[in-house]
Amino acid sequence: MERFAFGAVASDAPGAPVCPDAVGAALLAQQPGGVEPPDLGAPPAVDAKDPAVKAAAEKALSAQNSLAVRWWVDRMVSSPTPLVEKVTWFWHGHFATGAGMVRSAGLMVAQNQTLRALGLGGFEPLAQAMVVDPAMVVWLNGNQNRAGAPNENLGRELMELFVLGVGNYTEPDVKEAARALTGWTVDRDRMRAVVDPKRFDAGPKTVLGAPVSDAHSLVAMVVARPESARFVVARVWARFVSDTPPPPDVVERLVAAFGAGRDVRALLGAVVAEPLFADPGSQLVKQPVEWAVGLMRAVGVRPAELADKDWAGVQDALGRLGQVPFQPPSVGGWPVGQAWLTTGAALARLSLAQVVARNVGEPPRTIEEAGAMLGVAAWSPRTRAALDHVRTDPRALLAVAATSPEYVVSR
Repeated sequence: MERFAFGAVASDAPGAPVCPDAVGAALLAQQPGGVEPPDLGAPPAVDAKDPAVKAAAEKALSAQNSLAVRWWVDRMVSSPTPLVEKVTWFWHGHFATGAGMVRSAGLMVAQNQTLRALGLGGFEPLAQAMVVDPAMVVWLNGNQNRAGAPNENLGRELMELFVLGVGNYTEPDVKEAARALTGWTVDRDRMRAVVDPKRFDAGPKTVLGAPVSDAHSLVAMVVARPESARFVVARVWARFVSDTPPPPDVVERLVAAFGAGRDVRALLGAVVAEPLFADPGSQLVKQPVEWAVGLMRAVGVRPAELADKDWAGVQDALGRLGQVPFQPPSVGGWPVGQAWLTTGAALARLSLAQVVARNVGEPPRTIEEAGAMLGVAAWSPRTRAALDHVRTDPRALLAVAATSPEYVVSR
């Protein structure tokens, strides 16, 4: 449940399957349903010339971005299909796109909806959608990519970070890929990307020794390459199982399951079937958003129902932790593993956990109850000693338990 669903919640228990295989099957059967987007209001006039109008627009844009963050975190916490949200979160880090440069909460939410709708299907349709996604086109300067003056950003990141990985292409391939991606522009009013024929390079192009003509043929060709399957398998393993790469035989089985159709759901099913998935040695440090969402799911606190001041405290703590949805640090997304285990991170986690604990209806009264609420089977002697210091304050007990190694690390 932690790996594929941000962790269990109390309401899962009565009718939930107890067999791990059944839990995995139930999660993998989830389908992306319709998700109502937040009411963001009209797009602010961020390009206004008048200083007063521009300042008001910037304030409105900041409020819309915050509303989008709150909407998605609430969706992750409350969704009846948590695997769908977990996979959407995974793809957001993979096809990392930042609101700061896109400057449109509407475009960011629209991309989020696309990730949700396509995330458990074939990797090629998802990659096809992302390479011409309006937010992505803005983020990687695709709207500046034109015949005669190609911009290489999107073509480079398509191969390096999205589909193939470092070392599986050359600089001439990047230049040719950029030419295939020319012509795309973003219509912000209609929130869509379109090709301007006057800006498109219609000449012949060769990438990785294969002829390509445009964005569609480029993506189809690179996704079909064997290097792509291994690259995606490695990224899925690192985010859902362990930051220690899988052995070669495991890679081969996962690549086979991914198949020629690049079936993401089939790949996740094969991941669950691997003995290493359930091996105690396969550990992951929870990313801050995963940790915060799991905590709120476990204790029944919804972001949408928090007082604005408390939500601001949650978002501020996520900012100090270095991970806010829609705000990746770069096109490379966020790190994994030990990078999240710093003294500053521990203090920010405690701050967020205290906000959550204040809003819990019935906090745990004992150390054992705290473990049951958070899904922690046993505490180390060191953690138990720390919890013993706050055992008479139920809300402090919950906050300290939530920041313990036993809860911060997914086992």
